[in-house]
Amino acid sequence: MYNETMYELGANSSVIREIFEYGKKRSAEIGKENVFDFSIGNPSVPAPRAVDEAIKELIEKMPSTELHGYTSAVGDTEVRGAIASYLNKTYGTNFSANNLYMTCGAAASLTITFNALSEEGDEVILFAPFFPEYKVFASNAGMKCVIVLCDSETLQVDLDAFEKAITEKTKAVVVNSPNNPSGVVLSEETIVKMCEILKLKQKEYNHPIFLISDEPYRELVYDDVKVPYLTKYYDNTIVCYSFSKSLSLPGERIGYILVPDEAEGSAYIYKAVCGAGRALGYVCAPSLMQFVIAKCIGCTSDISVYKKNRDVLVECFEKNGFKAAKPDGAFYLFLKSPERDAVAFCEKAKKFELLLVPSDSFGFPGYVRVASCVSPEVVKRSIPAFEKLAKEYGLNG
Repeated sequence: MYNETMYELGANSSVIREIFEYGKKRSAEIGKENVFDFSIGNPSVPAPRAVDEAIKELIEKMPSTELHGYTSAVGDTEVRGAIASYLNKTYGTNFSANNLYMTCGAAASLTITFNALSEEGDEVILFAPFFPEYKVFASNAGMKCVIVLCDSETLQVDLDAFEKAITEKTKAVVVNSPNNPSGVVLSEETIVKMCEILKLKQKEYNHPIFLISDEPYRELVYDDVKVPYLTKYYDNTIVCYSFSKSLSLPGERIGYILVPDEAEGSAYIYKAVCGAGRALGYVCAPSLMQFVIAKCIGCTSDISVYKKNRDVLVECFEKNGFKAAKPDGAFYLFLKSPERDAVAFCEKAKKFELLLVPSDSFGFPGYVRVASCVSPEVVKRSIPAFEKLAKEYGLNG
């Protein structure tokens, strides 16, 4: 009567979404100001003024039928050209509109890419901790997920474990830097060594292994940290990008896939991307937002707010005996659970109306994710709650 796999996905939503919905219910019961919801990566910083101005200008000057009509299935040519020009200027690349495919955000980018690459028996390597939906997207495309745990101290790629995990069946490796849920940025040293391993393995198995770079947090970095642009290090890189975080537009669902000419069989891969987009019903990303992006390319929201939130929370955790690495980017903190069972820790945190996400679904048990993209007021009001939670575990004396 129905697809049982799809039923299970629908009946059992992600842990992040479950806690988010609990937070909405709890807010209705006791008041939103009394709930400290750190569950979901929903930007609290407004979109830059340039976005509003672009929307107004487009509505006033562009014919409605054109503004709200279909673009080409792969996206408007001028929009894709504007993105390519920005990337070339910023990273010293040589892309054109023909390397880009506009999508409904990073989820669509990843889903399309997995489906475009997947052949029977293929494996994809995920570095834990990872965004849980990777497993959903990849598995639904028919790929087997192979999990490689990152170094427990640095959360950089464990290169020895990575090399051992690559087999003849490995088709792709997913990299997410800055990382969700840890905020860690992969160092250039890590990237170089990882790419060296991939190049050797490609020769050994005589077939390409693709690096899928998931980049919704690329611009969200602090303290002058640099995020290496992976196409400069490894030819067989495919970039999946979203403007959801950089421009605070998560609900607008706009992003792109980049297939560089340097990638092996790039013309065929691009056509496979087009075919996967067609088969999945993802052709023609939202037209209005495509035109907005072309006018706002290179702009970002005020990420200083996220940096301040990070610093306040890191200070709070250190003062109260919690252990958490100071993230270099994104807007998450990865907090070590004071007890082995991170789910139990999150349940105890609810006693103080703190909504945190256990790391089990991120493939890295024993931690919790704290989404610090809330307003500074929420962070400030949450400090006493974290102090009480620490006392429950005898962490702050």
